Amino acid sequence: MINNKEFSIRLQKLLDQNDETASSFAQKIGVQRSSISHILSGRNKPSLDFILKILKTYKHVDLYWLINGTEHSPITSPHLATDNKKLQKQSSHSKNDDDDIDRIVIFFKDGSFKSYDN
Repeated sequence: MINNKEFSIRLQKLLDQNDETASSFAQKIGVQRSSISHILSGRNKPSLDFILKILKTYKHVDLYWLINGTEHSPITSPHLATDNKKLQKQSSHSKNDDDDIDRIVIFFKDGSFKSYDN
């Protein structure tokens, strides 16, 4: 569950780091200024649509940091790069090189995906 006070602190940090006012931020993500004000004051909880608009506009923002505060920075976690290196290492040493790949699906943070069929 999202803690309103902690979310508003992270939102304010995001505004500060991007040198945005609440008005300019609201305009960039496509919401009313009052929505930002109500969330920053803790009056309202952010909707899923609000969070997705932030992620779509500010691609460097980590979803888990924004919602839970689990990362130390709104910039994508350095652990992600380490995990990608591990995956590359694992994929280059596939156990069954004879298996045919039927489909590859890539999921994006904005909820969209691309599917590549063989």
